[in-house]
Amino acid sequence: MNLRPLLAALVFLCCVLPALADGQVQKLITAADKERLDKYGDIRKAALAEAEAGDPAEVEQLDALLAKPLAAFSDKDLTGSWRCRTIKVGGLSPLVIYGWFKCRVTDDGSGWRLEKISGSQRTRGRFFDDGDKRSIYLGSGSVNDDRAKPYGSGSQTDQVGYAFRNSAKEWRIEFPAPYYESKLDIMEFKR
Repeated sequence: MNLRPLLAALVFLCCVLPALADGQVQKLITAADKERLDKYGDIRKAALAEAEAGDPAEVEQLDALLAKPLAAFSDKDLTGSWRCRTIKVGGLSPLVIYGWFKCRVTDDGSGWRLEKISGSQRTRGRFFDDGDKRSIYLGSGSVNDDRAKPYGSGSQTDQVGYAFRNSAKEWRIEFPAPYYESKLDIMEFKR
């Protein structure tokens, strides 16, 4: 029996099918963060419903951001400097959109790493493939110049979210049920 056609087909499938989050991320993600991702759709829906009571100009900005079509991550490199801002949706306030700060994405050979390098609320973490148009972010939040704890240090600092790309110059991470203040945090990135 000639196995070459079968092997060729397997190699082809491995190259064209998206990498799924069934490898390393499943070994690293905490049970609490896995649960947050499992409830992402319901949390997002409830947060967006609350946001409708926010400032109409901010609601319009949020709606415009979320209406943008999604693009694949596979054909672009996110490394470099970005402007980033946090949008807090639902929770203590219906909707709060903060100003722009500085973020940086690097690639250490094992994948993209994010660091928010200005502003009082910081994040540092890495991305894992979860299909062609979505990635999982596992990170650690810190305040001001406090050193970020390693991911897995506890619910007050652990962060989890889904990253979505809109274009070569725009993408975002949606954090369901963050520890502080809101039901959903959205970190928006632009160049």
